[in-house]
This record gives sequence, C-alpha cells and structure tokens, in this order.
Amino acid sequence: MTQTALWVTLVKNNRIIGQQTEPCLHDGAAEALNALCSRMDLSRPVWLDKNRRDWESFSRTRFMPDQFIDPVVFDRMEIEFINPEAPPVRNRDPRNG
Repeated sequence: MTQTALWVTLVKNNRIIGQQTEPCLHDGAAEALNALCSRMDLSRPVWLDKNRRDWESFSRTRFMPDQFIDPVVFDRMEIEFINPEAPPVRNRDPRNG
C-alpha cells in the first residue's frame, strides 16, 4: 500500500522555491500542515472560507502572503492531498476529447 501525503509547495514568480511532503490521511491534513509549517519555519496560514471550499471540493488550496501573520518570501503557498491509489480524474472539457 502506498502512503497518502500532504504536499506543500512555495511559489515565487511562478517558480517553485520550496516543497515538502508529510504522510497523512485526508482528515489529518491540519496536523500535517502544522508539522510542515514548523519544519519550513513558517507561521500557520489563516484558513478562509475559500480555502475550506477548495479543500473539500478539490483536495487542494492555495494561501496568499496576507494569510500569514509573519512576512513570507513567496507569492503563494499551495497544498495538495496526494493519494497514489486514487483513480485518475477524467477531464470533462470537450476540447480535450
């Protein structure tokens, strides 16, 4: 069985400047995010309603610098839940058919 994880990427000028993963379950993402923020020496971001909706719908969201208490050196922090055993998502866009 392959391990599920939370993947955090720090992006500046559309380039990844840092990334980390932490094993977790989907329901344990908050604890994994705390561990990753501690490891990356970042304050924990403020979750807005938009972040909660994105997380519940897509298992991913992004945080902007104004969602952190301390100053940050990146343009955005993206988090995504990684499940290697999940079936591939089919793109429903008719242009890709």
